[in-house]
Amino acid sequence: MAEHGKKYRAAVEKIDRNKSYQPKEAVELIKKTATAKFDQTVELHIRTGLDPKNATQQVRGVALLPHGLGKKIRVLVFAQGEAERIATTAGADFVGGDDLVKKVEEGWVDFDTAISVPEMMGKVGKLGKVLGRKGLMPNPKSGTVVGMNDLPRVIEDARKGRVEYKLDKTSIIHVPVGKISFEEQKLVENLTAIMEAVVKAKPSGAKGQYVRSAFITTTMGPSVKLDISAVTALTAS
Repeated sequence: MAEHGKKYRAAVEKIDRNKSYQPKEAVELIKKTATAKFDQTVELHIRTGLDPKNATQQVRGVALLPHGLGKKIRVLVFAQGEAERIATTAGADFVGGDDLVKKVEEGWVDFDTAISVPEMMGKVGKLGKVLGRKGLMPNPKSGTVVGMNDLPRVIEDARKGRVEYKLDKTSIIHVPVGKISFEEQKLVENLTAIMEAVVKAKPSGAKGQYVRSAFITTTMGPSVKLDISAVTALTAS
């Protein structure tokens, strides 16, 4: 494995590996240690005490980030008839039925969020191999399979900065928080929205400590450990 460069090593030296930082402190620190020349994504990684193989300990949901993700979200909607008209009027970037299913089946995934009306799921279901590995498969649990009357709200939420989170095979939840160019307070508020959602989503089958550790980092930068008590207590004022 290649060694990290001088800038990365210098950034690591600014972080006390034996300390758990308060959320605001941690955000300030990752901004100071972000040395890449591009606008890096800020990421949150939460290690849980859940068993990903236990059906009663699954976590999956969405969080609405008050300041978005710092990029234009391309929204696709699988719909036909009146639902297609509603989705188009609501501003979805791509809307369609059989034609869109076929296009995606052939490998096209040039969008960020996929939404479907229930009537289309029989056809959309066969796209699992394409959409599943990209984390784009519409799912009722993540609020992306909705009736046509709810399409305008869900499309608007997606544009504002709706992020999905779920437990992976290693019991960790990975979520984007925003861009490093965001003001510190905006990153803290986005972080708060995510943590509120994750804490509320604690499954009934959870045993022991739900959130064991949490780290905030950037695409190319070192991670900063968050104080568990402080980060799990975050609430929007």
